[in-house]
Amino acid sequence: MAKVVTLGEIMLRLSPPGYQRFAQARNFEINYGGAEANVAASLAEFGHHSVFLSKIPENAIGDAAISTLRSLNVDCDYIARGDKRLGIYFLENGASVRPSSVVYDRADSSITKAVPDEFDFDEIFKDADLFHVSGITPVLSADAKELTFAALKKAREHHVTVSFDLNYRSKLWTSDIEGKQKMLSEMMEYVDICFGNARDAAKCLGYTEDGIDFINGEYNICVDEKHMRNVLDHYHFTHLVTTLRSSISASDNGWSGAVCTAGDYYKGRDYMLHIVDRVGGGDSFASGFLHGILANMGNRKALEFGLAAAAVKHTIPGDLNYITESEVLSMIESDGAGRVQR
Repeated sequence: MAKVVTLGEIMLRLSPPGYQRFAQARNFEINYGGAEANVAASLAEFGHHSVFLSKIPENAIGDAAISTLRSLNVDCDYIARGDKRLGIYFLENGASVRPSSVVYDRADSSITKAVPDEFDFDEIFKDADLFHVSGITPVLSADAKELTFAALKKAREHHVTVSFDLNYRSKLWTSDIEGKQKMLSEMMEYVDICFGNARDAAKCLGYTEDGIDFINGEYNICVDEKHMRNVLDHYHFTHLVTTLRSSISASDNGWSGAVCTAGDYYKGRDYMLHIVDRVGGGDSFASGFLHGILANMGNRKALEFGLAAAAVKHTIPGDLNYITESEVLSMIESDGAGRVQR
């Protein structure tokens, strides 16, 4: 299997039990997760040597976060330790007509103060096959931006394939929009596989095309073959991969996706999901697709693998996707009816 490196923040997640509101809660359920940590965990579950990079405080909560990842065989040996806090987010799970709600408490977390000198990138990227990061990490702070740039440049120097999930988060984009777009667009020079579409590119990269309003206009044009290919060509990606989600309610979604390359555009299988926990679904999709690419499944089967892995993740509480390659392959071959396996 491959050696994969991811860089990002892992956070403590606190949720009211079941579908309680914050105002009702008298205790919280604890989970750990974050975009790149979720990808690292899934790829480790699929059998890869998965290395997670971050900065985590040297305390019992930091230890617990690392222990969670190590329990899934994630290589945490290069994580920097220091500063005072692990980021926290509070999640209120929605149901039916009530959407889920997230409150962040992540200001000044350890990862926001991490600097490149805390990581031996030459050693880390030695014999690596893939580096994955998301648009969340570099917008956390000026230091996180420099750390991400340093990692991207070292990955290129070591001829490592780079995967980047644009991962727009509105609560991180309340100021300096144009500055953040410019910064992320400069990072695209190093990216091979991008997770996103024309709307994501417009929001995160300032992408424009013939005066089309990709942000407020029809969503269909953001994910059709023409405009996916235009984004692919503009940034010279090898792959542009997007999810296709239709929201019936907070509890029920239609689910699919598409992959665009220089020679092909393919839309995958349609799923109807009844959601237990949506958080981490996109990361499970990304890790499933990346596993398919690393396992030489081909673009179309890699997409189907990612869709199936994420479909299952929506049924699992917490950020992390506890599923093996054989279970995903069985899901692809099934009709998705969820019959008891005896």
